[in-house]
Amino acid sequence: MATIIIGRAVVDGRLLEDARVIIDGGTIHYAGPAEGAPYVPASAEEIIHSGLILPGLIDIHNHGGGGIGFPDAMDADDARTAIAEHARHGTTTLVASLVTAAHATLLERIGTLAPLVRGGELAGIHLEGPHISQARRGAHDPELIRPGSVGALKELLDAGDGTIVTMTLAPEDPQVDPMSEALIEAGALPSYGHTDCSAYQMLEAIAFSLQAGAIPTATHLFNGMRPIHHRDAGPAFACLDASARGDMVVELIADGVHTSADTVRFVFDLAGEDMVLLITDAMAATGMTDGSYRLGSLDVTVADGTARLTHGGSIAGGTAHLLDVVRFAVRDAGVDLGQAVRAASSTPARALGLSDRGALSTGLRADVVLTDGDLRPERVMRAGQWI
Repeated sequence: MATIIIGRAVVDGRLLEDARVIIDGGTIHYAGPAEGAPYVPASAEEIIHSGLILPGLIDIHNHGGGGIGFPDAMDADDARTAIAEHARHGTTTLVASLVTAAHATLLERIGTLAPLVRGGELAGIHLEGPHISQARRGAHDPELIRPGSVGALKELLDAGDGTIVTMTLAPEDPQVDPMSEALIEAGALPSYGHTDCSAYQMLEAIAFSLQAGAIPTATHLFNGMRPIHHRDAGPAFACLDASARGDMVVELIADGVHTSADTVRFVFDLAGEDMVLLITDAMAATGMTDGSYRLGSLDVTVADGTARLTHGGSIAGGTAHLLDVVRFAVRDAGVDLGQAVRAASSTPARALGLSDRGALSTGLRADVVLTDGDLRPERVMRAGQWI
């Protein structure tokens, strides 16, 4: 049976006050103004929604939720707990992020997650580490960070067999170019971050990636990077400059903990159009109460909703859902609703090469989020099915 949703909708990145979204068989058959909507049989389910109608959200950097972290998931059911936590809150497409770990552990986790990618429950696997900067490691185990190795990377890529979609690398690593090339040849994106590199080193890495045929991403801009200084621009300025030229897509954790409201607003003002990816960097505590958790091999304490390493105090991932991040960008940072929604839907879809989703648009997969007027989730549809 067809479903028609009536109300205010973000369609193709702009807010329509009187929209119709018509869904049948898991596909969007129409999304647009009411006056252009085709005839719908009287038997169709009609939903008149008083809040907002958004496309399903896509999180390209997510370590878990619902009490389970992907770096610690021992089986598919563990991973499904985290997937379900975010799906209930509007994230209909999710990339599972791992953290720095022993090579054997990474192979095991890839073996656990890869079938979920092939089955469509996950959109891919993100390797955050182990080839990152000790100086800017954040919540990564210093004992397990190691220099780049193309051979080790190819073993991970072979184990993933096409399911690894992105990997964080530090541009100052001597092997960054051959590792970037190996990722691109395997259909994955280099993501530059957790780095103490200079602006020049960042720009060199970006240029290599572009020459090799891929627009790279920046792993959570500002976080895990050498700070900006007026006598040392550092990697963040280089990433923003590249984004303004259309040469890099920058991840941003717009949650009020990793970045402030004014920083979020400045990034959207300075970056190129549709070159910002809103992400959560969520960890196991997302959707849970304050307490003790794990992120890979490290202990994490969550207090007042902020996750920090129990020993050392570094921020250890996020505890927000992606819709919370969109809300912060809009309500606190003053980002245009359409811009913020695109940064959490169509932009990550484009980065991942997912041409079948990412917007309320005719012919795309029916991923829909119904929110109240304050961008809080009420109902979520994934591939035409209400969750």
